[in-house]
Amino acid sequence: MADCSAPFTIQQFTPPTVGCSANPSTVSPGDSSTITANGVSAQNRPLTYSYSSTAGSVTGSTSTATLNTTGAAPGTITVTANVVDDKGQSASCTTTVTVVAPTPPPAVTTTSLCSISFERDKRRPARVDNEAKACLDDIALNLQRSSDAKLAIVGNASSSEKTGSKLAAARAVNTKAYLVGEKGVDASRISVYTGSQDGKTAASTLIPTGATLDSTGLTPVDESATKAVARTAPARRHKK
Repeated sequence: MADCSAPFTIQQFTPPTVGCSANPSTVSPGDSSTITANGVSAQNRPLTYSYSSTAGSVTGSTSTATLNTTGAAPGTITVTANVVDDKGQSASCTTTVTVVAPTPPPAVTTTSLCSISFERDKRRPARVDNEAKACLDDIALNLQRSSDAKLAIVGNASSSEKTGSKLAAARAVNTKAYLVGEKGVDASRISVYTGSQDGKTAASTLIPTGATLDSTGLTPVDESATKAVARTAPARRHKK
């Protein structure tokens, strides 16, 4: 007879390992991201996957899952992936998804339109003359294109005019009267003011919905106390 012996070492099964990634890693609120977990078992043991997240909701039980960010506040969401083999040994990894707040729309602002001059008629210094009609027709067109916008008309006077405040108010009111009477603009869409600029003018500002007129230096005009006179230049008569 003869016999022999050989040593054997019994080792514990090696725990699995896992790595995580998110694609995309930056999303807008309500968007989704795909989570990928690459689990590896050194002894090729079967692996079971599970996921959790600090916000939103994550679904999936394979090597990929989906993070839904509906209801999640802007910020960073941490997703954890867990793998467990059939021997109960586990591993986990984490990845992050950043939820970015949507960019706010640009602020709605007012637009300065053309300004008309009252320099030409010395006898009737608040009259809207023929030279102003091209500007006012353009203003009416802008109001037609922006049907929800408002208009502010600011009358100004020269520092040399004795009744400057009254003339400035009349210029604003007469300008409005032309737009309402000649161009059919709804009077409720137009506000009139007097301004502090030195000049015989009436300036117009388009105010879209959501925009706010800068009223610094402006004084609202009491239209009932300001008579609109000589709104437009009379038709020229030719001598026979």
